[in-house]
Amino acid sequence: MTVYGGDRAEYVKDAFRSAVHDQTLRPDQVVLVQDGPIGPDVAAALKELVAGSPVEVTYVALEHNRGLGPALDAGLQAARHDIIARMDADDIAMPHRFRLQVPLVRSGADLVGAGLLEFGTGIDDVVGRRIPPSDPEDIARYSRLHDPFNHPTVVYRRSAVWAVGGYGDLPLMEDYWLFVRMIAAGARMVNVAEPLVYYRVGDGAYQRRGGRDLLRSELRLQREMRREGFISASQYWRNVVVRGGYRLVPTAIRKPFYRAVVATYGDRRNREREAAGAKAAIEAAPAGPVDAGAPEKRAYVPRHARPPAPDDEPAAWPLSAPPPEQPGHRTG
Repeated sequence: MTVYGGDRAEYVKDAFRSAVHDQTLRPDQVVLVQDGPIGPDVAAALKELVAGSPVEVTYVALEHNRGLGPALDAGLQAARHDIIARMDADDIAMPHRFRLQVPLVRSGADLVGAGLLEFGTGIDDVVGRRIPPSDPEDIARYSRLHDPFNHPTVVYRRSAVWAVGGYGDLPLMEDYWLFVRMIAAGARMVNVAEPLVYYRVGDGAYQRRGGRDLLRSELRLQREMRREGFISASQYWRNVVVRGGYRLVPTAIRKPFYRAVVATYGDRRNREREAAGAKAAIEAAPAGPVDAGAPEKRAYVPRHARPPAPDDEPAAWPLSAPPPEQPGHRTG
């Protein structure tokens, strides 16, 4: 978890406690990176959190603001365990997040992402939902045009991240660039469609998705992807036009486009795969009576807010022939 001068003390407290105190599977170590100077309110909040933490906290203070990528790399260097969970300083992790994701990494995945719920004034003010593609083939295909993971939700192997050089320093695009290199290197990646993080969105959330600085980073990312052979020449020009244009359109256009097209891709793709699987199962099954009643569509309720269910257990690693569990990996 990184903190910088622009963070708010109350948000930092909520984020830290949700990822430590409130987790049903607590981390063994928290690495807290201070990325450059911070205000007195945030400094006091961090001091309080470190003193009251129920688990070990490693505090890394960077003298100058180095940006998210270098700050995360500094945090990775300070981590003593191979399984790392990312946490943003203004989001809120659902209590079962680590209990669901960590076993998937232990059973063979190199990186596990998840869905998230966008919220405004509080977690009861949900304004959007971002569901990523779950199937590894869909993740690889989608990554040629869009970031296939919600970065604030990821849990990964530190060794797999270091194997491709860490986050590096590609401002505003460091997470996408990391995931691209991991996919290209053959890392085993999967997404849990279920939302596991509340993602804070304010008035400027969609404004920050555009602008000249982000466009410059976008063009640099596309050049790097083309240079590495991750995308073809035609895909490069498509991305420059589509993604570059997206950065330049007014926020009034960018926001509805993102919510209607980008944020819903994973959910649409997952439903298509589920429908195809159900159709194949029906075709293979013996003929029988047909239930004409359609299921009632209900609003999504996060798992931690539902009544307890006897089968509410972590999902199994979805790929066939998983490798044996590797002992010694603990959560960092």
